Amino acid sequence: MFQMSKLYHNFHHTKNSVFSFVFLLPLFLLLLLACNGFSVFYINLSVPAKTSPEPANLLLEILPGDKPVKKLSSSSVMYAVKEENPSLNLKTHLSLLQNPNISMVLKPKKQPHRFSPQTLKALQLRTTKTAKGFTFSTKLRAFFQNSNCKLRFFMTWISSLHSLSHRELLVIESVFKSNPKACLVIVSTSLDSPKGNAVLKPFLNMGFNLITVSPDFGSIFKHTYAETWFNRLKTGNINPGEVSLGQNLSNLLRLVLLYKYGGVYIDTDVIVLKSFNNLSNVIGAQSMKIETKTWSRLNNAVLIFDKHHPLLYKFIQEFALTFDGNKWGHNGPYLVSRVVGRVTNGPEFNFTVLPPPAFYPVDWSRIRSLFRGPNNWIQSDWLRRKLEQIRRQSYTVHLWNRQSKDVRVEEGSIVHHIISDCCIFCNISTSSL
Repeated sequence: MFQMSKLYHNFHHTKNSVFSFVFLLPLFLLLLLACNGFSVFYINLSVPAKTSPEPANLLLEILPGDKPVKKLSSSSVMYAVKEENPSLNLKTHLSLLQNPNISMVLKPKKQPHRFSPQTLKALQLRTTKTAKGFTFSTKLRAFFQNSNCKLRFFMTWISSLHSLSHRELLVIESVFKSNPKACLVIVSTSLDSPKGNAVLKPFLNMGFNLITVSPDFGSIFKHTYAETWFNRLKTGNINPGEVSLGQNLSNLLRLVLLYKYGGVYIDTDVIVLKSFNNLSNVIGAQSMKIETKTWSRLNNAVLIFDKHHPLLYKFIQEFALTFDGNKWGHNGPYLVSRVVGRVTNGPEFNFTVLPPPAFYPVDWSRIRSLFRGPNNWIQSDWLRRKLEQIRRQSYTVHLWNRQSKDVRVEEGSIVHHIISDCCIFCNISTSSL
């Protein structure tokens, strides 16, 4: 009996041990698998000792009149690394990491920018000669010699003839009303045509010195920074961006025209109120800082400079070196603001920044107020005082066409009074403006 009891006890103990082993076996296998996986995926790589990155050398040209630029120390330079998903296999990565002397830079091949047929046609238009075989420069030189003008005005019109409205014609009238002995050059392909000449013929019949010339960009930009930029643009090595190429060409064209010939440039939405005979080497502020009474932004809608003025040279250089076709104003108002902000107005530059009332008496955000007539005596008194201020302080009024082109001129408004002051033919209805 005792033997049977002992045998039963041993059997029961063995059964429990077997059950425990069967129960723990999966856990043991799982632990073994984990250790094996860790040994497979863990690789001890020898990486070169960490060294401080070396900042890139920036070559900054400092011309006379430039404010000195402080040199950045290595501690003030920030480095950013963008992580990309690996596209190479594991062996390639290991071989590169284990050999610090091997470096690989993957650079996508830059493709030339493709222009639309219309853009190519515009860029290649009149690249050699204008009408009757005269080059752009010879035609302008003959015009200036025969006209005996006291002041040279330049305008550009990059749109179609159909887009020319009574507003632009009023601007031309205002130029000759305030400066009857001036010469006006309108650089435009659409206006340099039989139909364009017919539109402007009334001015010629009145004896005003007016000429339209198609732009010969290759000739105009020659021997300036603009020439290299334009050649790169034509070959597709510069992306014109989302902003109108015509607008940016106009921004550059005005600078080069003044640099080569000297005179006055005005936009086609700038009404001239006074004679410019006493103005020389002038640019206007669009806005001012109230606290410091210094300008905060300049504008390039009105420019008055002598031939070969060094500030114009800097403007052209800035355009060519920092061109960005995707930012509105970057190559225009912001450009002149950047350059003037860097240079010191020493004797080698000799220019004047006039306060906003001179050329921009009303900011673009408030221009619609000039088109509204009075509804009560309070508005009537404000309009009267504002009109007197503009007549007293301003050489021009910028209508800011982008904001006001669809606004109707109301009877008794400031613009209505300005039209009466500046018109020559005075046969334009206010509703057409």
